[in-house]
Amino acid sequence: MAAAAVPVPQGPLVVGVDSSTQSTKALVVDSATGAVVARGQAAHTVGGGSDGTGKESVPEQWWEALTEALRQCGTPAREAAAVSVGGQQHGLVALDASGRSVRPALLWNDVRSAPQRDRLIEELGGPKAWAERVGSVPAPAFTVTKWAWLMENEPEAARATAAVRLPHDYLTEWLTGYGTTDRGDASGTGWWASATESYDEEILDRVGLSPELLPRVLRHGEAAGTVRELPDLPLPTGALVATGTGDNMAAALGLGLRPGQPVLSLGTSGTVYAVSAHRPTDPTGVVAGFADTRDAWLPLACTLNCTLAVDRIAALLGRDREAVEPGGSAVLLPFLDGERTPHLPHASGLLHGLRHDTTPGQVLQAAYDGAVFALLTALDQVLDADAAPDAPLLLIGGGAKGTAWRETVRRLSGRPVQVPRAEELVALGAAAQAAGLLLGEDPAAVARRWSTAEGPSYGPVPRDEAALERLSRVLADADGLLRHA
Repeated sequence: MAAAAVPVPQGPLVVGVDSSTQSTKALVVDSATGAVVARGQAAHTVGGGSDGTGKESVPEQWWEALTEALRQCGTPAREAAAVSVGGQQHGLVALDASGRSVRPALLWNDVRSAPQRDRLIEELGGPKAWAERVGSVPAPAFTVTKWAWLMENEPEAARATAAVRLPHDYLTEWLTGYGTTDRGDASGTGWWASATESYDEEILDRVGLSPELLPRVLRHGEAAGTVRELPDLPLPTGALVATGTGDNMAAALGLGLRPGQPVLSLGTSGTVYAVSAHRPTDPTGVVAGFADTRDAWLPLACTLNCTLAVDRIAALLGRDREAVEPGGSAVLLPFLDGERTPHLPHASGLLHGLRHDTTPGQVLQAAYDGAVFALLTALDQVLDADAAPDAPLLLIGGGAKGTAWRETVRRLSGRPVQVPRAEELVALGAAAQAAGLLLGEDPAAVARRWSTAEGPSYGPVPRDEAALERLSRVLADADGLLRHA
């Protein structure tokens, strides 16, 4: 059977990149229609550091993976007019004077800097002061805590550092030769103050980092530069390079979000976010007060336990992940890796309310309920007064394909649900950013023109108040157990 013909592009081609924890993906996209005309992907290696407790990657591998992913895209990549890189947030990339990495990058999920995080919060006025100043109460994921860890634990590496970058900055600089970043990714460092939209020199001084080592923060619509001539790079020299951004900001852009549209992302961890016109300042630390990549804000909350935790419960029960059953009184809080939202770092999973007639399918449904309950509680704190209470929830991530996940979200939220057909939203968002720069358009409007959020819609169902009440009561009553487990 002959292969299906690739449609002739109607507009200039652009490249969107998603450099994630495990791999780099590249999409070549028709800027007129959003059609993906070519794609490539190459893996990275994640190590545990010398003591096995960290999460690290060699940044040069990211560049090799990007080059390979573009090579897989073939001729369309060599015809692209613009490119943008979306990358994993928070990672600390320390470079020497020649631009080589001083040590492997400390990734977002490396939490060795928890003691430095606690000390920094105390030294600079406590959670409320951080929220008002930076927009977020830093978690150990944040870059500022990682630099403090490096200064204390590897001072020779810190002294050898001539430039500090985030993962997407690193790849953008390889493309252009210039050290730049954007406000979205910068807002996850802990040293970019959302109150002033600039680097906070007092925080930098506190951790011993010169602002001269940091990239210039570009504004929405600015170009990072053009692709320089590099051997074996399958991109045209002179193609425009957009600012790029962090992965969450790129995904929001890929959906073309308008203010108040709520998103639930169901992956290994779960995230909830929405674009807002109001700068977030949550002193509880539940909501990270990120900037978006344009001129608004992206309040976001993250739960550690989502699809992987529920799949583990299904495996323990010997059931398929979709084999849920209604009814029963069981409550399962699937905090298998501790939890970030609610803040219970030492917690383990908790099962309560078993009876003689409780079935395995009801226990599995309780695991879904516990995970979704945590996400919806966080969503209530993410959304502001501008968000309509009946706005559809956009469901994305691997879990969005699952019937049990979708129906649990509907039953516990009481909202309509929409499941976008578009996948690879980080790379699509980066492509929309590249197209916006090239065509002089708002990149979110570009994504809406591409209809990236379109997909099956499911109407609201009555909210299961009894299940929500059970979950709230057990979470409150088990507080001591969960904090000291």
